[in-house]
Amino acid sequence: MNAAELFVKCLEQEGVKYIFGLPGEENAHFMMALEKSPIQFVMARHEQAAAFMAETYGKLTGESGVCLGTLGPGATNLVTGVASANSDRAPMVVITGQADLQRQHKESHQFIDVVSMFRPITKWATPVVHPDNIPEVVRRAFKQATREKPGACHVEISNDIAALPATRNPVKVNYLRRSVADDKIVNMAMATIRGAKSPVILAGNGAIRTRASKQLRMFAEMTGIPVISTFMGKGCVSRDAEECLFTIGLQTKSLANAVIEASDLVITVGYDLVEYPPRGWNRWNDKKIIHIDFLPAVVDQNYQLEVEVIGDLAHTLWMMNERVRANPQHWELPYAKAVRRAMIELLEEHKDDDTEGCVRPQKALWDIRNALGPNDILLSDVGSHKMWVAQFYHCDEPNTCLIPNGFCSMGGSLPGAIAAKLVHPDRRIMALCGDGGFMMNVQELETAVRYKTNIVVVVWVDNGYNLIEWKQMNEFGHHTELSFGNPDFLKLAEAFGCAGFKVERSRDLAPTLEDAFTCGRPALVAVPIDYRENDRMYEKLRITA
Repeated sequence: MNAAELFVKCLEQEGVKYIFGLPGEENAHFMMALEKSPIQFVMARHEQAAAFMAETYGKLTGESGVCLGTLGPGATNLVTGVASANSDRAPMVVITGQADLQRQHKESHQFIDVVSMFRPITKWATPVVHPDNIPEVVRRAFKQATREKPGACHVEISNDIAALPATRNPVKVNYLRRSVADDKIVNMAMATIRGAKSPVILAGNGAIRTRASKQLRMFAEMTGIPVISTFMGKGCVSRDAEECLFTIGLQTKSLANAVIEASDLVITVGYDLVEYPPRGWNRWNDKKIIHIDFLPAVVDQNYQLEVEVIGDLAHTLWMMNERVRANPQHWELPYAKAVRRAMIELLEEHKDDDTEGCVRPQKALWDIRNALGPNDILLSDVGSHKMWVAQFYHCDEPNTCLIPNGFCSMGGSLPGAIAAKLVHPDRRIMALCGDGGFMMNVQELETAVRYKTNIVVVVWVDNGYNLIEWKQMNEFGHHTELSFGNPDFLKLAEAFGCAGFKVERSRDLAPTLEDAFTCGRPALVAVPIDYRENDRMYEKLRITA
C-alpha cells in the first residue's frame, strides 16, 4: 500500500461517498487509488464548481463534502468555493496535489505555496510531510471541518509522498456528544425571557443544524414568541406556523426590522453575524439580547449581551422547553400577527398575474414555490433574485432553500444543485440563477447530463448585473455600464443535451416548470424578469413597516 492508497482508506473510514473534483498530474497517484475504492469520483468541468458541489453536500448532510484539485491553477480555481463553504458554515475537506518536495524550494512549474493560500479561508490547512502522518491528518481535518462552527479544512499531498510505501491504519472515527449549557445560565435566560413584554426570536444558520429546528419549533409554539430567520436560517420554523415572521436581512428597513424595533428582547438562536450584522437591526444598541449558540458571541459594538447561553443548541432549547412545560407562559403579540398578515398579502399580491413578456419576481416565486414540495430543494445564486427569494420564498423544512449569504459568491447554484440531486435523488431540485451568475459555471450543464442528475435550472434573464445597478442608482443616482449579451438559451440547453424552455407569458410559467421537472433530463428554463419591481417592493416594505 502506498500513501495515496492509505489516504483513500482513511476517507473510506470517514464514510466519504463522493469526491468532487478534477484530475491532474500531481494527484494521479490519488486518482489511481480512488479507482479501487467504493467512493465515487464526480468529475466536474471546473474546480470552482467542484468546491460548490462539496459545499452543498456538506450543508445538506452535515458531513464533510470532499473536493479535489491538483497543484497550481487547479488549487487556485478551488479558492472561491472553499471560501464560500468556510464563510457559510458548510463542512468541507479540500485535497490538493503538489509538486515533489525536491523542487518546492525554488521556482518551479506550476508550484505555489498552496497551504499558505488556503490558511486564511479554512479552519485548518496542512501538508502531509510523511506517509505515517496521513491517518492523523485526515481524522483531524474531518473532525475540525464538522466541529461547530463547521467550515473547510485543507490537506495537501505532494506527488512523491503519495507514491511512498505506507503501513499505518486509519484512525477510528468516534462521534462524541457536544458539551451542554449550565442549568444556572439557562435559568438566567428564562428569567430574562419571562420578564419581557414583547420578545422576538432571531434564528440564524445554526438553528437548522443538529436537530435544533425541532426544539425551536416547540419553544415558539408553546410560548407564542415570533420567529424571524436570516436568509440562511430559512425553514427553522414552518412558513405555515403562526409564529413565523419570515426573513430579515435586506439592507433597508423591512417588516421584520419593524418587529425587532417594537421588541424589548431579542433572543438570537444560532445567529451568525457573518449573515447579517447586528447594526442592521440594533443600530442604536438599545436592545436586550440573549445569545444562544454553540459558541460564544463575536464581540460587536451593536451586539452587547444580557445573557450568553453556550452549548449544544438543540439541547439548550430542550432545556428551555422543559422549563416552559413546568411553568407555562404564552405571549399574545397583536403587532406580530399584523406583520405576518401584511407579509402574506405581499406574497399573494401578484400570484394571478397574466402579463405578456417580462414576469414579475413575485409571480415567478409564487409559481416556483408551488412547483416544489415541502421537502424539495431550491438553491439560489447571488444577485437581485436572491433578495427576492429571501423575501418571497419560504419553507416548510430546514435545508430546503439554500442561500449563500456569508461569502455570497455568484455561480454556485447550478453545481450545487447537481450535488443536491446526488444526495436526494427522489426530490425535485431547482437552481435559481440570474443570467450573470448562471454563465459563470454554465459548463456544469454537461456534468448534470453526464451523471443523469435531472435538475431544473431557472434563469432570470435581464441582460445585466441588476443588483449592482440598483445599488449604484440608490447611492450615486446613476450607474456604470452593466449590460451584457446572452446566448440563445434554448439552443444552449440543447447543445449540452438538456431540455430548453422559455417563458413568454406569466400564465405559462407554472405549466412550463412542471414540463421541465417531468421531461426526464436536466432542464433549463429562461424567464425574462421585470426588475422594475425592485424599487416597488422596497417601497412597499418601508411603507408597511
